[in-house]
Amino acid sequence: MSTVTTEAPTRAPRPRGGVAQSFGDSLVVAKRNLIRMTRIPEMILFGVIQPVMFVVLFTYVFGGSMAIGGTLDPDVYRDFLMAGIFAQTVTFATAGSAAGIADDMQKGIIDRFRSLPMARGAVLTGRTVADLAQTSVTLLVLAIVALLVGWRTGSAEPTNAGKVLAGFALLLLLGYAFTWIGALIGLSVRTPEAATSGGIIWLFPVTFISNAFVDSDQMTPWLRHIAEWNPFSATVQACRELFGNPGVSTSDAWPMQHPVWASIIWSVLIIVFFRTLAVRKYRSAAS
Repeated sequence: MSTVTTEAPTRAPRPRGGVAQSFGDSLVVAKRNLIRMTRIPEMILFGVIQPVMFVVLFTYVFGGSMAIGGTLDPDVYRDFLMAGIFAQTVTFATAGSAAGIADDMQKGIIDRFRSLPMARGAVLTGRTVADLAQTSVTLLVLAIVALLVGWRTGSAEPTNAGKVLAGFALLLLLGYAFTWIGALIGLSVRTPEAATSGGIIWLFPVTFISNAFVDSDQMTPWLRHIAEWNPFSATVQACRELFGNPGVSTSDAWPMQHPVWASIIWSVLIIVFFRTLAVRKYRSAAS
């Protein structure tokens, strides 16, 4: 005599909306990348050492030879310099983003993500969010080092804690925008080595043809115009104003007259443009 067994019906998972699924999947991928970073502490260590070296070298080697506001005072140049070093640090995280995504591509990890029922853009968003968290730690350490070597807010104009925090927020926004450029580079090359080179080589003209390390008013006219409309320069100038540091520009260029708004607009445009290209590249590679 046979018996008939019945199984209790299982309830199908409730489908999530597109935005909710993308947000949740992005957090999962971000957590995976953050755990990976903590297991490779030298990644964070080397990321901190480089900007610290820039602070020390520029402060003590070039401090007495750079004229800012008509003076060669090294203290003035140090306060002028720090916004540029902060901005350079967050943008150089682009190389790490590019190399990390290229490494995942080479090892087949991206292919595993593609086989899962997850939002396509979540893989890239999670990676950029994790890189932003690492950049925040680096920026915090760098700010402490800057204070140790004598950098002070409000050295030229009065400021307050809210403005200082707003300046660091603009730096992180710029850094997040540039990580999307790194994501696109990482998806476009074949090896992590190529991604590292491709992610950093273009940053040198972007950061040095700017107002980060020298007063752009002293440049030749054609180079000065490039520097004034450089998105990197807008963030540097905005931070100097918010930090109350020397370096007020006499330029009539709109980004130099309204650097905070220019910084926000540039960063948002970079995020929208390069995120669209990176997600499209990811989808085309997955098909």
